[in-house]
Amino acid sequence: MGVSGVGKTGTGTRLAAALGGRFVEGDDLHSPEARAKMAAGTPLTDEDRWPWLDRVAEALAEGEAPVVGACSALRRGYRDRLRARVPDLVFLHLVAERGLIHERLLKRQGHYMPPALLDSQIEALEPLEADERGLRVPVDGPKEEVLADLLERLARL
Repeated sequence: MGVSGVGKTGTGTRLAAALGGRFVEGDDLHSPEARAKMAAGTPLTDEDRWPWLDRVAEALAEGEAPVVGACSALRRGYRDRLRARVPDLVFLHLVAERGLIHERLLKRQGHYMPPALLDSQIEALEPLEADERGLRVPVDGPKEEVLADLLERLARL
């Protein structure tokens, strides 16, 4: 989980490979209307997000574990919705400095999410609460170190 550009897809893909699991890309499950809205610089509303979250939860619940998914899950209510379908879900809140995230967004090619929406996502973000199963994961270091640290921390959960 985390804001756009923080590294959910890259970190998630590497984690799924290391665990011998499959990866679910939440961005691929947005409706064409939601993609167009974001591409136009308009933040999504909850009404835009609920059906998308249901599609993400369904994709995560399919098949055998382990499954790693990339999904912003910015608010507690969104995470609760995902957990309602996937009770054993563990959230990994990826974090990095705003400047680094913005830089990544500027370099990203062919994605519908414009850098201009970063601040609205940061404002909407509700960090994991104490009763939520998950980890806060700094991702501003070398990718190999981030993955090694993440695997070590997951083993202790």
